[in-house]
Amino acid sequence: MSRMGFPRIIAAALALATMTVGGVAIAQTQGGPISALKGHDSNAPINVESDRIEVQDRADRAIFAGNVQVRQAELSLSAERLTLAYTNSGKLEIDRLDASGGVVVRSPSETARGQFGVYDINRRLITLVGGVRLERGESSISGGRLTIDLESGRAVVDGGPVGAGERGGRVSGRFTVPQRGR
Repeated sequence: MSRMGFPRIIAAALALATMTVGGVAIAQTQGGPISALKGHDSNAPINVESDRIEVQDRADRAIFAGNVQVRQAELSLSAERLTLAYTNSGKLEIDRLDASGGVVVRSPSETARGQFGVYDINRRLITLVGGVRLERGESSISGGRLTIDLESGRAVVDGGPVGAGERGGRVSGRFTVPQRGR
């Protein structure tokens, strides 16, 4: 790695402080399902650890591989691989994060899992795809894709392709209810 590439990596890690990565909860309100991330401090510092990092300056990206751990405030993301795409027009700006290989996103109250995850920083969207499962306590939702709009706080779970999984591409859920006297 060139001497010029190393400062870019440090700048990329620091620039991650402006991103939001996290777990999702589905809670019912008058406006519909919302994400628990709506109040998340996306300006909190972010720590990224991995077994390896590769900087591809000409392609404006950095690739973190092997046991990738990302942490911001109370949110964490783990995956086998994370590609960080950025623009460098005088200052480094992160555009997008792509995670793959058993992506797990956690907050104190929920866990979301999928095979792939994308965080589009400009659009403020987090998307998980591939055998998605969203858990909060003993309640859970499974589907093919989970999309979280960080601007509105809305979270949507879509079914997968028809014939995929045991539910034939449909969204399924199991929800706990308050225990009442009989």
